[in-house]
Amino acid sequence: MSLLGIDVGTTGVKAAAFDEAGKPLAEAYREYPTLYPRPDWAELDSAAVVRRIKAAIAQVAAATRADPVTALSVSAMGEAATPVDRQGRILGNCILSSDVRGQEYAERLGERLGREEAYRINPNILSAAYTMPKLCWLRDNDPELYRRADRFLLWDGMAASALGCEPFVSYSHANRTLLFDVHRQDWSDALLDACGLDRGKLPCCLPAGAVAGEVATHLAAELGLPPGVKVVVGGHDQCCNALGAGIAAAGRAVDGIGTYECITPVYDRISEPDAMLAAGLNVEHHVVPGLFVSFLFNQAGSLVRWFRDTFAADRKEERNIYEALGAEMPAEPTRLFVLPCFEPTGSPDFIGDISGVILGLRASTGRGEILKAIMEGATYYFAEGFDRLGRLGIDTSELIATGGGARSDAWLQIKADIYGVPLVRSEYTECGLLGAAIVAGTATGTFQSLAEGAARFASRGREFLPDVERHAIYRERLDFYKELLPHLRGHLARQRRME
Repeated sequence: MSLLGIDVGTTGVKAAAFDEAGKPLAEAYREYPTLYPRPDWAELDSAAVVRRIKAAIAQVAAATRADPVTALSVSAMGEAATPVDRQGRILGNCILSSDVRGQEYAERLGERLGREEAYRINPNILSAAYTMPKLCWLRDNDPELYRRADRFLLWDGMAASALGCEPFVSYSHANRTLLFDVHRQDWSDALLDACGLDRGKLPCCLPAGAVAGEVATHLAAELGLPPGVKVVVGGHDQCCNALGAGIAAAGRAVDGIGTYECITPVYDRISEPDAMLAAGLNVEHHVVPGLFVSFLFNQAGSLVRWFRDTFAADRKEERNIYEALGAEMPAEPTRLFVLPCFEPTGSPDFIGDISGVILGLRASTGRGEILKAIMEGATYYFAEGFDRLGRLGIDTSELIATGGGARSDAWLQIKADIYGVPLVRSEYTECGLLGAAIVAGTATGTFQSLAEGAARFASRGREFLPDVERHAIYRERLDFYKELLPHLRGHLARQRRME
């Protein structure tokens, strides 16, 4: 018997089966391209994503005939919603959170309801990143598609729908829409009315761990799954990632380093709303009942991939290309400063009209120094967020590193040196998959609780301790970094308008 975790990300889908002790039995990955129909727009071909989800499942199913899958759950990116008709057929692409369409609708909600009141209902910082502004944009700019859509499904429910289940959305995903009442755990009539959106176009909200149904018989046969595989409600990828890293109680934080980097502290008491809003922090349900999370997030892995594709395009297909490029990095902190804002920034600042900057280039600068500066800049971005979390009493004294970026010893050491706190690498770095499998196992009786599942599946790897001398250098340079954005922001916004 095995448990299947599926992780639907911005650039690809992963699937993995685990035995009851948490040992990986089989893994699969399928990549898909981001579509950029216009400047600042970003979409995925939802039908293509579904095909790749099914291909990944089929590959894992074929490799686990001796340990057949009994249940599956989905960890998925937030915000991106796919329009489907009453039969579940896909009607169009999903719009990604990095797409800037709809900013005016986020601002309008703040004007109509008040930023403070909107935050008390749905504790997120109003911006175009969320689902609501995209739905309003579609309603007003593609009314025929909006009219034809029976539901708009986020990727936890979209993946389950593609496997034959009725539409739903997890609490943690519903939070990412700006339309969910975090206290009532249902859609907010006040928010829907203020936005002019139809509640009937949204699926029902379910908690993580609820059994949504079973994989349809004909689809199970097509994918090579046994009959009766349970589909269990999962959650937002960062919440599943925290669970897979072993965080099933308050007091620690996970640093998920993928296409985006997201630092996710877990706590059991929501701080005073006005203080959280002033700090630019959200509140969201963890997949573990009674716990909550906040996010600090921005581009990370996408910047390193951009570096690879730009500075080593002829070698990007090499298996160990990142290791080879990392060997060119200097041992000491660089003198370059990178503003890691190649796309609109995430929490806590949410800046849309901005561009990336590499400051300090000289004729003698090598690509290894640029790569390290990108890693430093991506890490500097979060330093002020750590200060804000500390002022709110949210513990980040130990970070557990997960995701593809956590495989880089050099990057984790940079993080430890800049933050001044230990980083522990999860032994299995794809913790979103692990967390989804734990949720599936708890719902089917493999574990008595999510905490038991996390204790059985999660394992700690190498610990990276901060170097005192490098930390002192980085703190001094961090002060300079913090001055850059305020000085350059007006120029960067003006430059964006020239495009």
